[in-house]
Order: sequence, then C-alpha cells, then structure tokens
Amino acid sequence: MQRSRLLLFVMLAAMAAGVLLVLDGCAGKEDTDVGTASTFPVIDEALGVIQKKAVYPVEEDMLIEGALRGMADVIDDPYSTYLTQEEAAAHKESLAAERVGIGAEITRSNGKFIIVAPVKSSPADKAGLQPYDEIVRIDDERLEGDSLQDVVQRIRGKKGTEVSMTIFRPDLNKHLEVSVTRDVIPVKTVSAEVIEERGEKIGYISLTTFGDESAKEWLDATNKLIKEGAESLIIDVRGNPGGYLHAVGDIAGSLLPESTPFAYMQDAKGALTPLVTESSQDLAYDEKLKQMPIVLLQDKGSASASEVLSGALKDLQRGFIAGTTSFGKGTVQDITKLSNGGEMKLSTHKWLTPKEQWIHGKGVTAQLEVEQNKLFSEHIRLVTDEYKEGDFHDDIAYAQRLLSGLGYEVKRQDGFFDGATEKAVKAFREDVKVKKGKEMDRKFFITLKDQVEKFRNERANDEQLQMAIGYMHHQMSGK
Repeated sequence: MQRSRLLLFVMLAAMAAGVLLVLDGCAGKEDTDVGTASTFPVIDEALGVIQKKAVYPVEEDMLIEGALRGMADVIDDPYSTYLTQEEAAAHKESLAAERVGIGAEITRSNGKFIIVAPVKSSPADKAGLQPYDEIVRIDDERLEGDSLQDVVQRIRGKKGTEVSMTIFRPDLNKHLEVSVTRDVIPVKTVSAEVIEERGEKIGYISLTTFGDESAKEWLDATNKLIKEGAESLIIDVRGNPGGYLHAVGDIAGSLLPESTPFAYMQDAKGALTPLVTESSQDLAYDEKLKQMPIVLLQDKGSASASEVLSGALKDLQRGFIAGTTSFGKGTVQDITKLSNGGEMKLSTHKWLTPKEQWIHGKGVTAQLEVEQNKLFSEHIRLVTDEYKEGDFHDDIAYAQRLLSGLGYEVKRQDGFFDGATEKAVKAFREDVKVKKGKEMDRKFFITLKDQVEKFRNERANDEQLQMAIGYMHHQMSGK
C-alpha cells in the first residue's frame, strides 16, 4: 500500500442541514500548474469591473477566493470543495495528535459564548474556568458579531503565550478576569478496556477518528488488552467520521493476513488498484490479533475510513458487523495545495470493498441490526435561559426529549411547555433532589444534563454494545 497522506473523512456539522464530506489524498503534492487567470481574459475582465465600479468595495484576495470556491461549487459535488488557508489548517488540526490551546469546550447559546467544560488538567482547568462561565471579552475586546469559530480562533495561539478573558460566572453573579497560558493539548483517538462477562474477557476498543497517531494508539491499546487476558475484540467506530488511510490500513493489517486487499481504488476510467495490508517497520502488532473473534459496532455516523474497515471485515468474513447501516461515503478526494495557502479538494476516485462493492449512498449494512436508545444520539448542550408553563422554545423541546428518554411521561416534544411537561419537570426535580419547583431553570438543565450523561455512561443502557457482548459470548461459548 502506498504510504501517502490519503485521508478518508466526513465531518458532520451538528447544527447544519447539510453534510461536508472529504477524502483527501496526496496532501504533499505541489500540483498547481493548472492554468492562470490570464489564460481566461473574461476572469480578469470581471475582476477589473468589480474593483473599479462596485459600490461595495471588496479586497482582491476575497474576490479570488470567491472565484476559487465558485469553481468547486459549480461541479455540483458536495465532496469537491475549496478551503481557505485557515479552513485547511483547521481541517488538518482535527486529525492531529495534539493541539495548542487552553483545553476547553465552548458552545454558543442564545448569543452567548459559554464554557461547556474544561479538559481535566488542561490550562483552562488550572486557571479555574468552570462550566457555564460566559466569555464576555478576549484580550480586552468584546465579542459582538463574532461567530463561534471566530471566538475559538481568538483563543487559540502559540504555545506559551497568554490569552486574557473576562468571564461572567452566574453562580457568583459577577465578572472575573482570567489569564490562561496556552499549551499542547494531547488528542487521544483510541480507548480500551476489558469487559468481563460470564467468565469471559472481551476486549473493548473505541476509535473516535483515524488520526495521525491512531495506529500507534491501537498498538498500545491492543497490547494492553491482550496482556490483561482479552480473548476477543469489540471494535467501536460509532460516530467515527473517518481519517487517514494509512491509519486504517495499519489497523486492518493488524487483523488480516499480510498482502490481503482490504479495499480498491477506482479511477475515472474504471481501473482498479488494490490497497493491501503490509507489515509495518514501526508497528509490531501482536499476531494474536489475527486470530481473535471480532464484532465491529457502527452507526449512521460511521463514515469513510470507518467504512473501509467495516467493509473489509465483513467482505473478508473476518468480523461480524452490529449496530445500524453506516453513513455511505465512497468517493475519494485528492488535495492540491494552492499558491495562496488554500487547498482544492476534488473527487478523483471511488473506493470499493474487497468484493468490489461501492457503498456510496448506501453504507455498509450491519449483519445484526440494533437500534440505539435515542438518548445516545441526543446532542447534549448547555441552556442558560429559564422557562415556565405556557412558554414555547427549542430549549423546551430539547428538555422534553431528554425527560422522555429518562422515562418521564411527556405528551409532547414540540417545545410548548404544557401541563404534562410541568408535571414531568416537577417529578424530575423531586427525584433527583433539585430545589423544588416546576420551572426549567439553570439548575434544572445542569442536573438534567448530568443525569443523561450518567445514563449514557452506564454500560447496561447501551443496547448496541449489550447485543455485541451477547453475540460474542455466544461465539466464544460455541467454540
């Protein structure tokens, strides 16, 4: 397999109706000899007209970037796109092994920028930032008109530099001045543990993305599982949007015989190129991995590189697929660096499973379909406003869904705070010993968030995982 920086990735925007999917390859190429504006005089004409006559002045760089984005958009392919220099850097950072920042998740709620949670032992945690802190100013500048991306970019910077923030802390009803020194924040993509069920030891390993260090993390995690006596593997790629092809290739190679085609690349003329497993000089995986029974857990959020792995395990009968049908991303984009620092991503190939199946738009079907409890797919967020009976808001609909998922009787989930919702809120507050009341206030939303997270952290509530464990027990006991 060519050790290039091929990337299979799909980013699911939580609040967007559309989906941005990219699969990058050949990131190191400087293939920019594709013509200049002077080859097409009409482009220079349009540029000149806008610069001389437009009542709204626009910088030339912005006009050029608009033209580049327009060229990608006119292809009418959602996976071919132009990225500015900043967008390209942010995309690379999403798969980096570490990031420089303060280590805090930030969200936007009702026009306010709120700290969701600082990462444990991060600079934000050490500086005393807390959940629900509202960021009012950054380096003495207010945030009016800023997007969430703008705020995140202003907080990020070089390692060792300081960022000062004015935050409003609701619990104290006062503003505080906080200085945080930026530092490296490690990004882990692999986690693992041994699940002991009915006298058997099952290795559970979760992959959140296929990033820069995922193959090395996989090596460390699988070695740990084998050392602890794991006899089988449950691989969890639920919600995994993809990543680097070399990472999924290394991981597939630890599970399959050497020189096994785990996928195919197909160019525009239909020519197929096999991607085969190969021994890594840097990563010496335990040979026991190639013999261990495997169940792979996936869902509709499993895409691109995740589907390469599940498609290979399924087609080669190396593993059993449980959960739901995956996303369905089967095209490949090459990435070309441009002279302005931006990047052009263009669909140039399809990728096929070992049986030469194209899963684009269809996904990899699960052999054991298991629907998950809806609380696991709910995006947990912070809510800062208060609501009472008679109010109507999306925050109320959000609370109604969570209350229903926790077993409270809620007759409607459309955001209208009716009498039945009031009774459910009152019952919840009494059950979890929140200050008595019938309103949805900040304390209510904090406690509701905590209860849902507690529910999701209890393994017994994960219906898909429980089914995978049951199937694995059946396989192991039948040996």
